[in-house]
Amino acid sequence: MEELVEVIRRLRAPNGCQWDREQTHSTLRPNMLEEAYEAVDAIDDNDMEHLKEELGDVLLQVVLHSQIASENGDFTLDDVAKGIKDKLIHRHPHVFGNVKVNSTDEILANWDKLKAEEKTERKSAMDGISKSQSALMSAQKISKRAVKTGFEWPNEKSLYNCIFSEFEEFKQAENNNDKLNMEEELGDILFAVVNLARWNKIDAEQALLKSNKKFVKRFRKMEELAIKPLNNYSFEEFDKLWQKAKKEV
Repeated sequence: MEELVEVIRRLRAPNGCQWDREQTHSTLRPNMLEEAYEAVDAIDDNDMEHLKEELGDVLLQVVLHSQIASENGDFTLDDVAKGIKDKLIHRHPHVFGNVKVNSTDEILANWDKLKAEEKTERKSAMDGISKSQSALMSAQKISKRAVKTGFEWPNEKSLYNCIFSEFEEFKQAENNNDKLNMEEELGDILFAVVNLARWNKIDAEQALLKSNKKFVKRFRKMEELAIKPLNNYSFEEFDKLWQKAKKEV
C-alpha cells in the first residue's frame, strides 16, 4: 500500500506524468463511477481474478483523490482510513462496546440511530440521498427513508391499486396527447413499481440489470437463429423467433 501511494505521488510530482498531474476531483469523477461498475460486473460474473483487478482500479481512484486532496491541504489517505475506521467502530457498539443485540434488524436499527446522531445537520428524512446515483437506486432509497417515518401502504393490495391507478393516469395523459404529463405519470409508474420491489425486499436496480442482461442474451440468440435480416421480419415472425430464443437461453 505504501508503495502504491508513493507511485501515485511520483506520477503527480512535477517530473511525473503530465496526464496524472492535470487530473482533478472533477475530471476523475467518470473514472470513479466506471471502475465501481466494472467491479460490480466482476462480482456478478463471480470472476475473482477480474474482481481483484477491478478492486485495484477502484483503489487507484481512492488513492488518486486522496493525493490530490493532500496537495491541496484538504485531507490525506490516512485521514480517509481513520475516518472510516472510527465510523465502523462507532456504528458497531455490539462488537466494540457493550451493546447487546439479538438480531440483524436490531443491528440495522441501532446503525440508523447512531448515523442520525452523527449527521445532526440533516433535518429531513430525505437529506443525504446521493444526487449522482441511478434513478432506480435513488427511488428505492427515498422509498425506504419514507417508510422509516411510518409513511407506508397498509398492505400490498393497496400498493397494487396505486400502481394500476398510475397506469390509468398515464393512459389519460396519452389520450390527451399531453407529453409533459405523460412523462410525469411514467415517472410515477416507475416509482410505484420500485416501491413494489422494496415491499418484497427486491433490489430494483439489480432486478432491472438482470432483465437487461437476459434481454441482451436472448436478442443475441435471435440474431444467431435468424435466417434473414431482422429488419425483414414481421411482428409474428419476430414473436416466433423470440419464443424460440427464450427456450434456448
